Amino acid sequence: MSRTFLVLPTLVRRERASLAATLLAPPIALIVTVILNLGLYVVMGRDPAAVVYAMLIEPFVSWASFSEVLLKTGPLLLIAQGLAIGFRAKMFNIGAEGQFVLGALFASAIPIWWPAATGQWIWPAMLLLGTIGGAFWASLTAFWRVRLNANEILVSLMLSFVAVQLLNYLLLGPWKDPNGFNFPQSVMFQYDAMVPILIEGTRVNVSLILALLLSIAAWVFMQKSFIGYKLQVGGLAPRAASYAGFTESRAIWLSLLIGGAAAGLAGAAEVAGPLGQLQRSISTGYGYAAIIVAYLGGLHPIGIIISAIVMAALYIGGDNAMVSANLPVAAVRVFQGSLLLGYLVAIAFSRYRLAWRPAATRSAT
Repeated sequence: MSRTFLVLPTLVRRERASLAATLLAPPIALIVTVILNLGLYVVMGRDPAAVVYAMLIEPFVSWASFSEVLLKTGPLLLIAQGLAIGFRAKMFNIGAEGQFVLGALFASAIPIWWPAATGQWIWPAMLLLGTIGGAFWASLTAFWRVRLNANEILVSLMLSFVAVQLLNYLLLGPWKDPNGFNFPQSVMFQYDAMVPILIEGTRVNVSLILALLLSIAAWVFMQKSFIGYKLQVGGLAPRAASYAGFTESRAIWLSLLIGGAAAGLAGAAEVAGPLGQLQRSISTGYGYAAIIVAYLGGLHPIGIIISAIVMAALYIGGDNAMVSANLPVAAVRVFQGSLLLGYLVAIAFSRYRLAWRPAATRSAT
């Protein structure tokens, strides 16, 4: 018997997280995702250059396109900032899509029940009611997590499907527009129920300002407040947080309610903004895409702003690619999912490094 040695790569934990690897993870993930998906487009028989231009460049070449990017940045940024607070506390709210829908339902109740109401109080009341609706839907997950130790990932995800079915029931039943030619949609909302336009000549509305203000508030909350500090400690060292008097149940309630309220606010702003009515298409996947936005931004409020713009551009670029490059919608979803996967692989090297270690093998002589 003889023994030979092979040099194999292994992951070794760093003493401290690498700042350079953390900052480089998002652009590296984007580059790798583009390269991998280019191969997919070639296999599909699509022109990869045309797809890349439509998806990554065309959203920025004109003001009309970029204004639509800003429009989609608002809800993505709102939801992602709320989710990131919970994620940093190790509370994984995957049901933002359902909370987004409930926010839209709660907000729509005012113009649907009182279509003749007037006054500038309507749209702020809708946003407030939507925030309450999203927090209420998230509270169901918090209740089951605290009382029965149910997994918040599964509960919040399943509740998203319940929310969509509730939306379908209302639009096919009591809330359906009687003059809407049998389409599953509500009546058009009155003018005072619409969020004011922020930039004339575009559809960008005040919700973008709200999203930026929430980003500032999230940074102050997590970096400067004692409660935010305890949330982060609770995520990193639950026993230490419990010893300091901050119970796990309090962290669960606070994390989920913040995430749900932010998602509900985004849903309210969507029906009171670009849509102007409640539609089945309100469930567009913002809640799931915001998870990618939160992680791609490193769970940091500033990084999330940048990643929200990138994801919004991918939304607009994906629509462009489906039209100009005949790309199926599934390919756009694959691009978004592979972007998250690429980021998770890249960010792992902020806490781990490659080390080459010999491994002995035996062979018969």
